[in-house]
Amino acid sequence: MREKIARFMQGRYGVDELGRFMTGASLVILILELFTGWYFLTLVFWAIFIIVYYRIFSRDYGKRQQENQKFLNARYRLNAKWYQVKNYHIYKCPNCKQKIRIPRGKGKIMVRCPKCNTEFQKRS
Repeated sequence: MREKIARFMQGRYGVDELGRFMTGASLVILILELFTGWYFLTLVFWAIFIIVYYRIFSRDYGKRQQENQKFLNARYRLNAKWYQVKNYHIYKCPNCKQKIRIPRGKGKIMVRCPKCNTEFQKRS
């Protein structure tokens, strides 16, 4: 039986990140439908479910890879906005309270305030 499934899936696209995401989204929609009773969500669930299996059994690798790459790019841009890593520290000048941005990873450095020219030492 396992060999038959493997032969059937040869040349087919299979599951990718977009397929996993759509499967999870369809399950969330199905659970929402169970709690709310909105039958419209059942239709949305089945539409997503059919699209997922169409993508899995598709033989058009190029098209499915383009769809997946667009999804991955959009997810990366969204994650980059939400989980942006700061490469700098922001300190206040002890004299005039001006905010000063200094780079991370330089060790102890002398910082000169651009407003009042006060120098002070900070760890970056």
